[in-house]
Amino acid sequence: MTTIQSRFLRLSASLLLFASFAAGATVLPQESRVPGGIALVPVPGGAVAPTVIFNTHRVAVIRRDDQWLAVVGIPLAEKPGELKIKVSTPQGTTEVPFQITDKKYRTQYLTIKDQRKVEPNPDDLKRIGTETKRSDTALSKFTGTETPSLQLLAPIEGVRSDSYGSRRVFNGQPRSPHSGMDIAAPKGTPIKSPAAGVIVEAGDFFFNGNTLYIDHGDGLVTMYCHLDTIKVKLGDRVSQGEVIGTVGATGRVTGPHLHWGVALNRAMVDPALFIGSK
Repeated sequence: MTTIQSRFLRLSASLLLFASFAAGATVLPQESRVPGGIALVPVPGGAVAPTVIFNTHRVAVIRRDDQWLAVVGIPLAEKPGELKIKVSTPQGTTEVPFQITDKKYRTQYLTIKDQRKVEPNPDDLKRIGTETKRSDTALSKFTGTETPSLQLLAPIEGVRSDSYGSRRVFNGQPRSPHSGMDIAAPKGTPIKSPAAGVIVEAGDFFFNGNTLYIDHGDGLVTMYCHLDTIKVKLGDRVSQGEVIGTVGATGRVTGPHLHWGVALNRAMVDPALFIGSK
């Protein structure tokens, strides 16, 4: 696919999303029942939405036509086979199974100039431990709303890598799989919030550099890493399209880009499923 064709497809996807917004339709992410994907699972329920739990985390539930759908984020670490969600209604609690299949992700070999970003010293490890807890708290947010919305627009325009889920090797040393989308753009490029939400964490992180987390409600949380500048502060409410920061090269990077992560019921899922590029 040429660069022009790719840009045309992305523009078409954005126009479709805007048309759906204008029509008031519920826009769902693309279903992909694989590790790192999303499952749209019909669940029982009456006039009131059921409560759905997966891996101890609450799941977004949306009314679609005449049924309830659980929008389940699938962690990268899940194995192929049968998974189950717990569904609670006034009549009781039941388990609803669904299947996922395997997906092979590629391996990336990267060279980092700052060796401490590959082999942190004891003080670095202490800092990383504290930051990991802060990150987990932010990504685990579930702020219930009356009308769940899972509509996202891309935070910046740029060249999107297919690095989500890839096994990463830094300076010859294997590390955890990549759990977000890298979008290449010049330093200083404005980053826009893909949906309305609240800033629930912000700061300078050892690996991620200048980082923001936005709670969009119903278990949907987005993160933005390696920023040059942060334009918002903790507790700010942001609207869709509002500038929240600028692209940079802070933290563990090989050059300027935005690392964009999307968590759904705490699972870091493929952001491409939300913006029509799959």
